[in-house]
Amino acid sequence: ITAKDGSPIDNPLDDHNVRLAISKAIDREAIRDRVMEGQSIPAGQLLPEGFFGVSENLEPEPYDPDGAKALLAEAGYPDGFELVAHGPNDRYVNDARILEAIAQMLTRVGIETSIETMTRSVFFSRASSGADGEPEFSFILVGWGAGSGEASSPLRSLLSTYDPDAGMGASNRGRYSNPEVDARVEEALQTVDDAAREQLLAEATEIAIGDLGIIPIHYQVNTW
Repeated sequence: ITAKDGSPIDNPLDDHNVRLAISKAIDREAIRDRVMEGQSIPAGQLLPEGFFGVSENLEPEPYDPDGAKALLAEAGYPDGFELVAHGPNDRYVNDARILEAIAQMLTRVGIETSIETMTRSVFFSRASSGADGEPEFSFILVGWGAGSGEASSPLRSLLSTYDPDAGMGASNRGRYSNPEVDARVEEALQTVDDAAREQLLAEATEIAIGDLGIIPIHYQVNTW
């Protein structure tokens, strides 16, 4: 991430308004219709309806480019900034094309975005650990499948505070951290009562998505 003239700037992604602007700039329905050929469901949280621990209170962020521009100005970036987005080109259905579409959408609101894609083996290695042991990229495309059927799976790996010794945040490449999310996820993982665990997972999801610790795009529809 740099200023428009290429000079260094403080990380704008630390600002909630910037993250919300990015979410508003993404037209999820257009990606569904034009990139995914109708085979995706716009997402407002980690897992779709029917999985355990999803929230009933979260919806996909509506496409609002004017709102995105206003939020960028409010955050102190009226002219936007430059961003390189990274992702795989052989892991998810239309992954490189999704990135291309998002780059165009962000550029329209002032965040001049270019993309770099690479084979999955190179991408995940670089995304997880750069030269200093920290993630190398600022803004990435990833996907997640919850084999357990619970929201605890993506919450624990993608959004819990990175702590390899505790087995938390293993895929948290953005290093998002919120003690309220951590507390609910840890309690849920120790809770046997289904109703109580489901509520804890939904609350953790609402906090993390409200923070835009990640920006949900869509649920991929697998077709045979």
